[in-house]
Order: sequence, then C-alpha cells, then structure tokens
Amino acid sequence: MKYNDLSVSANTRPSRKGRGISAGQGKTAGRGTKGQKSRTGHRKMPAGFMGGQRAIMQAVPKLKGFKSIHAKAEVVYTDRLNDLKGAVDNFKLYEAGLISSPYNKVKVITRGDLTAKIELTTQFASKTAIEAIKKAGGSFKKAAVPARKKAEK
Repeated sequence: MKYNDLSVSANTRPSRKGRGISAGQGKTAGRGTKGQKSRTGHRKMPAGFMGGQRAIMQAVPKLKGFKSIHAKAEVVYTDRLNDLKGAVDNFKLYEAGLISSPYNKVKVITRGDLTAKIELTTQFASKTAIEAIKKAGGSFKKAAVPARKKAEK
C-alpha cells in the first residue's frame, strides 16, 4: 500500500449531469432523447402505470368473493368418538386418525349416537354435540390450539 494508491471516496465530488457537452454527461445526461422517461418527474408514476394505457391491474379479470387467510377447523363427528374413552384432546384425536394434525383447530359436530363417556377438550363444539356428550355422561371443555414445540438448537 502506497500513499498515492489510496482511494478516498469522501473527496470525490458528485457528478453534475446536464451541464454542457464538455462535462461528460451533458445534453441529454444519460436519459436518451425524447420520451416520458427523459423528462423530469418521470419517477413519480404509480406502480402499474403503462404510459396512459389501461393499467395491468385494471386489465386483469378479478375473481368474485372472498378468500380467507385463516385455516378452517377440522370437523369430527360425535359417532366417531364412540371408540375413544376417557380424556380426549387434539393429540388423542390425531392418534385415532380423526384429524390430520394435532395443531389444527377442531370442531365436534353431531352425527349419529354417542354412547362413550368422554371428557372432550377441543377448540369448538356445536350446542347439540355438547348436549350429546353430557347426555352420555361426559363433559366438554374449550381449549386453545396446542402450540408447536420449537426445535432445539
């Protein structure tokens, strides 16, 4: 390293564009010749602006309705709970193959007869399902969705 090889960026002046032909970036100042992009203020165009033509967001057809970003609850019917006994939660329903993941919301809905005495702990249950569980001698308790365990480093 030599003193004359040092490049100090703080001492470099900013280039002055459009200040005459001898300045290096004179006349059109690197913007080409005519057109909207050669004029001042051309950067203030909105996203999707297509030069006065209809914007791409207006040209593309839209889908009707509304798509929710929230995952729907998995449905379990009361007649499928007859095989289970004792305390039933998301993990026990997952082990029985009634839901795809124990970390999803679960809703119990009435279908058929419930004869097993169970203590159900899930996120949702219909009023008729709660009545059927109590009629069979069980109980229902509302619980939050189980949190996933974080991986250890």
